[in-house]
Amino acid sequence: MENNFQTQAPNPPSHEASVGQKRNLPRDVFLHLFAIVTLYWSAISFITLCWQYINYFFPDVLNYNYGFSGTIRFAIASLAIVFPLFILTSWLLNNIYAKESEVRESKIRKWLIYLTLFITSLVIVGDLIFVINTFLGGEIKARFILKALSIILVAGVIFWYYLNDVRRSAPLKSIKYVASLVSAVVVIAIIGAFFIVGSPMKARLAQFDQQRISDLQNIQWQVVNYWQRKNALPKELNDLNDSISGYAVPNDPETNAPYEYSILLPSESAESMIYFELCATFNLDSKTQPNVKMMPAYPVYDGANNQNWDHAAGHACFERTIDQQLYPPIKIK
Repeated sequence: MENNFQTQAPNPPSHEASVGQKRNLPRDVFLHLFAIVTLYWSAISFITLCWQYINYFFPDVLNYNYGFSGTIRFAIASLAIVFPLFILTSWLLNNIYAKESEVRESKIRKWLIYLTLFITSLVIVGDLIFVINTFLGGEIKARFILKALSIILVAGVIFWYYLNDVRRSAPLKSIKYVASLVSAVVVIAIIGAFFIVGSPMKARLAQFDQQRISDLQNIQWQVVNYWQRKNALPKELNDLNDSISGYAVPNDPETNAPYEYSILLPSESAESMIYFELCATFNLDSKTQPNVKMMPAYPVYDGANNQNWDHAAGHACFERTIDQQLYPPIKIK
């Protein structure tokens, strides 16, 4: 009996199917997503670093720059880690494109590129609208123009590159030169930032000094509070310790030595004034620190002059004045 069933060989996978498989490899999805995420992160970090440069060289007297050094350090750390990962991922993808040209046409890549173009377009348009609106309001300043230009420049470079890249069937021949130029700019920005925030060792010394100032401000507040409640200055700093409120006078954070405190005698022409002095030993000159305006952490208790906490490196004292008319003793009924 003749076998009517003939074994048929399976059809070979079509070119479209093989391309579809390669276009949806988890490897390609991961690399494309990772490249875009690191691109966004690097761009935001670079713009943040540019803005801190502008804040440093063009300080605004109305702008209190909290965490100035911390923002620069975070931007440096982000660029030092994330930007090389972006360059490495892009290099890996270009190598894959050279061997598997169909991967370059994958849907995930196209979607991410057009999403990037869409976002950068909105950023550029929104930035231009904001610039014109601010200009019409008469509030254009050098720092504002520079910040707006930094956004337009970064977004414009990203838009230009990906718009040209998505139109081509192969990567730009000058991609190595573009990557080298951008990398050089990022490296220069990072190195320049170290001249503002200093080395890690200097940053640690500056943190000790900042803690000293914070401690002295706190002690100053406690001295004034003690005066108002007891109609007398504390004879020594240990008199400020209060087991009920839980306050304990801090010591120097680096050496653990107690801060210096002394009562100053008023002059005959200023008998209504109460004088005291707080002293500490500092690592750095405060004038060498980033030139940004910082809001005092505690109220100022000077009846005649505005106080400041500027100091040189080494031993420094701060004379404080309590005006009895402004801060009279509290009468407890």
